[in-house]
Amino acid sequence: MTVYDGFNGNQPIRFIRNEMEDIGMLTAVDELLNHQIVDTHATVATSEQSWTEKIWSAIVRKDGTLGIDFGLGRYHNRGVLDGWAAVSRGSEQWTVRANRELRDDPTITEVGPLRYEVIEPLRKVRYVCERNDAQPIAYDVTFTAEMPPFFEDRHKQRERDGFRVGSDVVRYHQIGTPEGWVEIEGERIEIRPEEWTEYRDHSWGTRLDVGAHNADVKPSSAFGDAKFGEDEFVLVWSPFMLVKPNGEKYAYHFYYMSSKGRIFYSSGYMNHPDGKQERVVRVRPELRYDDSTRRLLGGKVHFDMMQGGTNTIDVEVMGTSGVHLGPGLYLGFDGRKHGSWHGPLTIEGEKFPDTMDRKTLERIRQLRDCPIRVTEGDAVGYGIMETIIHGEHPELGLTAANSLV
Repeated sequence: MTVYDGFNGNQPIRFIRNEMEDIGMLTAVDELLNHQIVDTHATVATSEQSWTEKIWSAIVRKDGTLGIDFGLGRYHNRGVLDGWAAVSRGSEQWTVRANRELRDDPTITEVGPLRYEVIEPLRKVRYVCERNDAQPIAYDVTFTAEMPPFFEDRHKQRERDGFRVGSDVVRYHQIGTPEGWVEIEGERIEIRPEEWTEYRDHSWGTRLDVGAHNADVKPSSAFGDAKFGEDEFVLVWSPFMLVKPNGEKYAYHFYYMSSKGRIFYSSGYMNHPDGKQERVVRVRPELRYDDSTRRLLGGKVHFDMMQGGTNTIDVEVMGTSGVHLGPGLYLGFDGRKHGSWHGPLTIEGEKFPDTMDRKTLERIRQLRDCPIRVTEGDAVGYGIMETIIHGEHPELGLTAANSLV
């Protein structure tokens, strides 16, 4: 065995690399009693290169004037950890991306200026974007949960040819309040819990659209590898929490995907602070979009509940901010892909002065974390809504000629 000693900040760390090819190296987390497979924590259960573990959070001001995103992805079998941070102010967006090789210590959750810290498991976490040379943004935000985390239905998606499983992911999301600060071009803005809301998720498994397409493998039938947008397509993903006049809180989360009128993935629940979930049998979005930008304009979402009855939510878009996820490499950006190897460390970024400009949208894509205000009867709340609408949808006010990826 070969022993490596070092430090993570001020904490001593030790890695032991053994000469046994069928057993992974030992790291600090192997001292704990939480192994899940017959190997060390240096190994995951599959050699599939698309294996991903991902952290994401959207932090939005309730009036829609500011939005912040954070993302971190560990691609165990690709030897890569990458992350991104973005700030949206009106139609402006600043994005910072960082990418590095995996280190021996799997507990290090930072890359370049980006850092993720667990303060209290499943209740309080911290997101940091340090000042950097790529873009003049920085933030330090602590999330505190308002509800427990809730799983979505497993997202298992098979390729259209019926053979390969392209996606097999589990994901939990959580609603909370942020507190801290964000800095834009030298101006610091305080983030006060009563003025903001935050949604985070954590997912892991084999994932679509990781790394560049392998030229001698048939292109994927979904998202990045194929020419995304060949077919009419609708995707809506949204968490939001409502509060009744008496202070009672409850939340909804749904993920809806359809093509040519066929729903091929749907997960929806009404969630409660005590952990109780009420299943949604069918989600029926009734939303409106701008024909040129494909930006959400508002509308309604109908939830047909398993126990009977339909709950209808009114959706109002707040402001013009909302981070576009394309520059964070969702569905790719300028030829870059999640999980791609770029060497020991790279840090880069860009500013988009107008994310509603058509040419800019063709580059950064339509997917964004749109701040929304929701109402159901006398209950009022806030959240975000992510949508991708491709193809012709007259019922949504959209024509094929203005389609955007």
